Amino acid sequence: MADPEAYEVYAIRYCNRAGRDAKETFLTTAWSDPSHDFTADCSYYVWLVRNENRTVLVDTGFGRDELARRQQHAGGWWRPDYALSPAEGLARLGIDAAGITDVIISHLHYDHAGTTDDFPAATFHLQEAEMRYATGRHMRRPGLRSAYAIEDVVGMIRRLYRGRVHFVDGDVELAPGISLHLVGGHTPGIQAVRVLTRRGWVVLASDATHFYANVEGRAPYPIVFNVGDMLDGFDRLNELASTPSHIIPGHDPLVMDWYPPPSTALQGVAVRLDQEERRTL
Repeated sequence: MADPEAYEVYAIRYCNRAGRDAKETFLTTAWSDPSHDFTADCSYYVWLVRNENRTVLVDTGFGRDELARRQQHAGGWWRPDYALSPAEGLARLGIDAAGITDVIISHLHYDHAGTTDDFPAATFHLQEAEMRYATGRHMRRPGLRSAYAIEDVVGMIRRLYRGRVHFVDGDVELAPGISLHLVGGHTPGIQAVRVLTRRGWVVLASDATHFYANVEGRAPYPIVFNVGDMLDGFDRLNELASTPSHIIPGHDPLVMDWYPPPSTALQGVAVRLDQEERRTL
């Protein structure tokens, strides 16, 4: 009999950027072998976790306003294909964003903590270390603050004052079958989400590993606060997951190839992560 607290888990892709260089994926070529000299897509996801008892969203992506702002700032060279908003992606799965009561924020970078106005009923679950970092002294450095959107950070503070932020300190069980784990590295407060599914413990790593090649090759990603913590985080992800194939990276387009869509109508939009991986190399 299946565990009553096992969940369905969906990756919803709302945006994709083609032709990303390897130098944007690995800290330096010293961390990777020649096979990593490639261009590849970068996909942007949110993740839906649900069973009969609860529905939880992991991350809220970014919106069209932030897309336009970053395109303008980049002089037009950064042109991802923005297919649909996270709320629109949820609607394709029959989920009303306005009714979601629990949202886990892996970290406060712009592509994980935007569009929060689409979730007016939600309590946001966030590591206290992440808020401290995003509002602290390190943000005086452009290279560290560039991945944050100030309105997202300010918006989270407003929600804090409305009683809509639940701070986490380290590793906690959020609900039966769902736990949050401080990983660090990419940011000091990034957390991974461990979810019980019918195939075992799936770990939604978010940007604790952007791509399979980062965690599998122990190859650090270049946007990083602490390289040592990122490398330790790769080990932690493997400890939390039932097997290495149960680790779901935050931006890898292979997720869409290696897992089945919920229906043919959702091909290219969402896949089921609680079903077995169909890896092809």
